[in-house]
Amino acid sequence: MRFRLGDQVAVIDEPVKGRITAIEDGMVTVETTDGFSVKFSSTELVVIKEDLGKLSRYSDLSNESLWYKDHKTVRPKKPLFKSERNKQTNGPMEVDLHIEKLVKSTKRMDTYDILNTQISTARRMLEMALSKRIPAVVFIHGVGAGVLKTELTFLFKNYPVRWEAASFRKYGLGATLVTIVQNPRN
Repeated sequence: MRFRLGDQVAVIDEPVKGRITAIEDGMVTVETTDGFSVKFSSTELVVIKEDLGKLSRYSDLSNESLWYKDHKTVRPKKPLFKSERNKQTNGPMEVDLHIEKLVKSTKRMDTYDILNTQISTARRMLEMALSKRIPAVVFIHGVGAGVLKTELTFLFKNYPVRWEAASFRKYGLGATLVTIVQNPRN
């Protein structure tokens, strides 16, 4: 590599950078940013053409990764549950309890973990509906063996709600409509 007097350089294997002050017989004298003059072999140096602050952000990336990092776009996450509360024609809030809608992967989950995740999601969404005064929620649980549906009925008994099968035309047999009781009597 050809060096010229005044070039900004960095040492390859050390955290040293500076300006070239002399070149003779393959040895390059560099005045470091700390003010010291140090001699290096020309094979140990590299010319700095970019601002080091800019380059240090990408020190662990390849060129392809550098381009991707500069050009990637951040997409907003879609909400997991849709609240149709403000749209009068679309009906109640829907909560899909199918496990693939709740977690990214069920690889290390057994049936107990899956059921607990579904029940805790149903509890959280029911409490949110109560706190926000949402009048009705449809829990989509699927048909299956009926274990989740049975557990949901035990859950609903602890809250001031009424439940019934949701619209067969829209959900089939795999959904339960929960209506919030506005003035529960003790």
